[in-house]
Amino acid sequence: MRKFSSLLTFLLIIISLIYTFYSSKPQRITDLDTPKQEFSTLRALEHVKNIAKECHYLGSAAHEETKTYIINELKKMGLQPEVQKGTSVSKTGRISNPQNIIAKIKGSDNTKSLVLMSHYDSSPHSSYGASDAGSGVATILEGIRAYLATNKVPRNDIIICITDGEELGLNGADLFIKKHPLAKNVGLALNFEARGSGGNSYMLIETNGKNGKMISEFSKAGASYPVTNSLAYSIYKMLPNDTDLTVFREQGDIEGFNFAFIDDHFDYHTANDTWQNLDQNTLQHQGSYLMPLLSYFSQVDLTNLKSDRDYIYFNAPVFNLIKYPFSWIFVLLGIAIFLFIGLIFYGKITYRIDFPAVFKGFGLFLLVLSITGLLSFGMWQLIKLVYPQYKEIQHGFTYNGYVYISAFILFAVAVCFKVYAKFKTPVKTPSLMIAPLFIWLVVSTMSAVYLKGASYFIIIVFFGLISLFVLIRQKRPNPFLMVVLAVPSIFILSPFIATFPVALGLKIIFISSILSVLLFGALLPVFSFYKRKNLLGNLALLFTLVFLIIAHFKSDFTEERQKPNSLVYVLDIDQNKAVWASYDNILDSWTENYINPEENIAEAYNANTLQSKYGRAFTYANQAPLKKVPQPRLDISKDTIIGDQRHLDLCIAPQRDIQRIDLYTKTLFNFDALHIDDETALDFNYSDNNTYNAFTKRWSQNLLTYFVSKNKPLELRMRFHKDSLPEFILYESSYDLLKNEHFSIPTREKDMMPKPFILNDAVVIKKSFAIEKYKEIKVDNAVIDSVSPVQTTTNE
Repeated sequence: MRKFSSLLTFLLIIISLIYTFYSSKPQRITDLDTPKQEFSTLRALEHVKNIAKECHYLGSAAHEETKTYIINELKKMGLQPEVQKGTSVSKTGRISNPQNIIAKIKGSDNTKSLVLMSHYDSSPHSSYGASDAGSGVATILEGIRAYLATNKVPRNDIIICITDGEELGLNGADLFIKKHPLAKNVGLALNFEARGSGGNSYMLIETNGKNGKMISEFSKAGASYPVTNSLAYSIYKMLPNDTDLTVFREQGDIEGFNFAFIDDHFDYHTANDTWQNLDQNTLQHQGSYLMPLLSYFSQVDLTNLKSDRDYIYFNAPVFNLIKYPFSWIFVLLGIAIFLFIGLIFYGKITYRIDFPAVFKGFGLFLLVLSITGLLSFGMWQLIKLVYPQYKEIQHGFTYNGYVYISAFILFAVAVCFKVYAKFKTPVKTPSLMIAPLFIWLVVSTMSAVYLKGASYFIIIVFFGLISLFVLIRQKRPNPFLMVVLAVPSIFILSPFIATFPVALGLKIIFISSILSVLLFGALLPVFSFYKRKNLLGNLALLFTLVFLIIAHFKSDFTEERQKPNSLVYVLDIDQNKAVWASYDNILDSWTENYINPEENIAEAYNANTLQSKYGRAFTYANQAPLKKVPQPRLDISKDTIIGDQRHLDLCIAPQRDIQRIDLYTKTLFNFDALHIDDETALDFNYSDNNTYNAFTKRWSQNLLTYFVSKNKPLELRMRFHKDSLPEFILYESSYDLLKNEHFSIPTREKDMMPKPFILNDAVVIKKSFAIEKYKEIKVDNAVIDSVSPVQTTTNE
């Protein structure tokens, strides 16, 4: 047995890695024959198919059909859904007229209510919204149907809140919190979301306070496959990835849980967000959260989920959810440091730790970390140069992204085995273990001080200390015991190694390589006894090359891996000119019909250009023929002065079917007040500790973005100092370039799709206008206020 121990332990480590991912979500899909009291994935999938038939962003033709479908499904369950309509202004000045779908299951007590929430609008302009968030709506519809079939009477009211306008600025959630009477009695919200089309569904807490009570109650609810940790939430809070639940927390002080999946991130907000690409195991995972949490939180007291302490928490195979209070962080860290120092002295006096070997171990481990980190970072920069087409995928995760992650992990493993193969004496293993343990102690200390959510990494240190103790006591310890002691490190670290580049983009793929080295360090009590480390290193290098070759053959764009491209027609009324514009870095056979790189004038059109999620400006712009596209009408219905304040009502009325109006000011002009349908933007505190308001304490020349429904005009009621003269730049956009009667644009080829996150396939009118100075006219010793016209920069 000892002869084959290296092979067997290696296989056990591989099996542990596989089990870590296999056990994190359901592997069995519940079908249409599932008992009616249980959640059925295939029944939920039927909802997804119906919701995601067409692109159904707010203002689209299919939006109304999707709304009607959801309402009818709720009515089939015996519920009485209502549609909440209104105007919402987000904190960043994004405006729409959402239509939320609200239904209620009456509880037996007069207690706080439980909200089940997702959104039914898809992302403009080309996403089918199957995963984001048709999957969330379908999960709720199927979950509620199954719950009602049990004939249980909940203690708490259950509110189904299917929001609208989430993709535009969380507008539906904003409208619900501000205007709906049911919002005043909410105790907890469960929000189902997506940022990809597959993988594990992660639970992320939203709370204004501390998480102790929330995580304790979540644990009691008994979800079968919880995937969550306090580090992921700490990172989530630092990223600009707000959901509807963020509005509930910020504006309503409502606690909640997000459930969202992020794998296959390349499908996010694209034309590939279809029901066919939705991972059915992921949909089952969403259901595995909803059913036990719905059953539990519909019965328990939701009056106060606030807590006076925070918890460290993380999921692990077999144990499901492990948690302990923040107050343990420095206690555990202190114990670990004490044991670490004690074991060094113990190893020294027993002649099992040799300081020259310890220093050599530090050199080896730091060398591996440096080589791996620097070369991995450099490799990705080189890959981006070799494959410039990757820049077309704006969210940073390519179609072959998982292949690259595998290659970079294997490269790190190769470097580890090759370097440690130079140190061939197993008797020195206790000395070699000091370096990775010390590095892990440093990581744990930094976490305790700066990123407390990551402090559970101390568990890796404790199991490493146990391994070190065994290595000091025994020259040839049982290899299987060493594997058992290494398994917690595998369970904790491997999910981060695989998912960090998915969540944050391949630009940080080198982090996966570095984490792989840190995991290797935790596995040294096993690997240091291998006699063929050099062979394993060579095999890992070979497989690295194989995966890079596979990535190369998957680097092109095909019918399954479409190239995102863009084309916009901009009619500049100010200059009486028009341009074709594109956000693409690399032109293709479709965009080359309109764009000639040698005649590029994009720079002249990127001042105050239309905003996009990733801050992209036009890459190319070429002169285009002038088209007689109807211009918006600008009307002032009121213009008066009260004291030193000027009160002005402006109406921007489209004269064609449009989907969006963007309004900029030529300077960073702060209004004293600005309202749209009696609604205005709220003040908010930013991470720089300053307070901002989209209209009155502005940080950008972008004043507002209005997403149009049924061609409803934008009516602004503004107030500013009477001596101020605001100047505006208006962009009016329709998403109909490929269908507009003024153009004959060919359809894209099958290996292309509309680029997401930007204004695309659009006909845009750009127009500047200013408010004239207010004039007073004297007639027979009386002063009459004149009504100021809107002054445009061109003759119309």
